[in-house]
Amino acid sequence: MKALGIAATGMLAQQTNVDVIANNIANANTTGFKTGRAAFQDLIYQSQLQEGAATSTQGTSRPVGLNVGLGVQGAGVVRLNTQGALTQTENQFDMAVNGRGFFVVTRPDGTQAYTRAGAFQLSSTGQLVTLDGFEIDPGINVPNNARSVVVSPQGVVQAFLDNDPDPTDLGQLTLATFLNEAGMRPIGNNLLEQTTASGAANVVTPGDPGVGIIQQGYLENANVNIVAQITDLIQAQRAYEMNSRSIETADQMLQTANQIKS
Repeated sequence: MKALGIAATGMLAQQTNVDVIANNIANANTTGFKTGRAAFQDLIYQSQLQEGAATSTQGTSRPVGLNVGLGVQGAGVVRLNTQGALTQTENQFDMAVNGRGFFVVTRPDGTQAYTRAGAFQLSSTGQLVTLDGFEIDPGINVPNNARSVVVSPQGVVQAFLDNDPDPTDLGQLTLATFLNEAGMRPIGNNLLEQTTASGAANVVTPGDPGVGIIQQGYLENANVNIVAQITDLIQAQRAYEMNSRSIETADQMLQTANQIKS
């Protein structure tokens, strides 16, 4: 009887499903977080009767086959890159991407990562950095005598210095887009890496066609729908229970068969 192994794969799949849902719920208040959805696919089938096989010498054939599947397996976790709601913070160094695109971050080893979390601060040297101290690329250095910093929707960064009524240009923020954003690898700390699946980063200017703009003084909330996640969690629990019941039923049937044989 294959039911024991089949149901076991179903229970493992629902455990993965619950893990993904739990991670979504845990990050409901994480800036720039994107909801994940577990995707599954059926395993190979054992064919006992082939479709189209001849059933007589007069040319009749079998319209359907007898194929028994061997269960389910995880195919991946799909990241849903829909726009999260924007919350006003009144912090001049908080920035949100409204539309497509990722901020580019330079890590201490010189490699680049990408993020939607725009909760930036200044380092001790005036560099614009993430909450982990990683510099934004291109680098923005804010002078000590800056009264305020203004970032345009197109990413132009300017500062008002001392009593000068005219702003001073500090640099240009850029965004990175990817052909397959779902193919990026999450590495924690609100960062993602490019992969062969995502394709190479395309560095663009905010506001370009098909690219988002930068909203200063805002942060992007997680796009987690708590009600939908709770509903999915209940469904996953019910599916887990049904697979567990399948194992119990298969075990009872095996016990009955063994008793008959003895």
